Amino acid sequence: MAQEAGVSPATVSRCLNTPAAVRSDKRQRVEDAVRKLGYVPHGAARALASKRSRMIGAIFPAVDNALFGCALEVFQQELAHEGYTVVVAASGYDADLEARHVRNLLQNGIDALLLVGTARSPDIYRLIAARQIPYVAVWRSDQTSEHPCIGFDNIAAAEHLTDYLVDLGHRRFVMFSGQLDGNDRAQDRVEGVRRSLDRHGIPLPANAILERPFGVDEGREMFRLVMTENPAPTAIICGSEPFAYGAVFEAAERNIAVPDQVSIAGFDDLWLASQLSPALTTVRTPQREIGQEAAKYLLARLKGDRIAPPRPLETHLIIRKSTAPPPAAL
Repeated sequence: MAQEAGVSPATVSRCLNTPAAVRSDKRQRVEDAVRKLGYVPHGAARALASKRSRMIGAIFPAVDNALFGCALEVFQQELAHEGYTVVVAASGYDADLEARHVRNLLQNGIDALLLVGTARSPDIYRLIAARQIPYVAVWRSDQTSEHPCIGFDNIAAAEHLTDYLVDLGHRRFVMFSGQLDGNDRAQDRVEGVRRSLDRHGIPLPANAILERPFGVDEGREMFRLVMTENPAPTAIICGSEPFAYGAVFEAAERNIAVPDQVSIAGFDDLWLASQLSPALTTVRTPQREIGQEAAKYLLARLKGDRIAPPRPLETHLIIRKSTAPPPAAL
């Protein structure tokens, strides 16, 4: 291999294990030689020699949507530059399934682990600590947590969105939320809505918070339910954007004007939000930055650096045409 590429064996080793540390021209020659010779490194042998598998585990609640897919893609790209492979699992928001994934990944010798959120059994954290591997929890920032977190302040983001709707004049709210049990991101978003409404003296009764698995059909179903109430809400806050898509689609089917009769707001600003009719007011979350910062943090920890996770990443309220003041009669 070294002879074919015209470099030293040490350079070949660095290129295969830490490609970013090799000059681009030499790296290209090694890569050309790898392709020509059909060389595939023996993973088990490399792991024994380096005491590392060069695999990093990542467990997401779901991988069939653009929300987590964007962060995962960036996370994977950043780690690939350093010669790591990402092993991905989906928990389906099932705590027991997530725990099994954690155990399986640890048993297979991963070097580090990415999780979403911090709400899980202490037994899982003890298991990770026993293996002495770095880990990070993403999509949530909590400066008081004992666990390293990279994400944003879900409470503040939901509070900001709700303040905007209150300032428009809305007083009758409902919230479409993901299932709250074991989902600290959904819990925080509900808390943010409550804090805003409490400050403004606006009630949010328990039956004004509807919980469902995330999905467009669920958004349609919840919209049908709340719009048959008397009085109906004038503002619907969706803790996940697919709920908002479903609500907008169902409103169009039922000839309920958005935002003239009811305002609808989402959370995340995925690509479809700007393409809806009307375009969706929503909170833009830092999906790419989460993937980048999580990769940087784990790489630094794998190199032995003691670094603190970044401060909460920024979110932005994106105001579009799905929200407006409530009907004048209200």
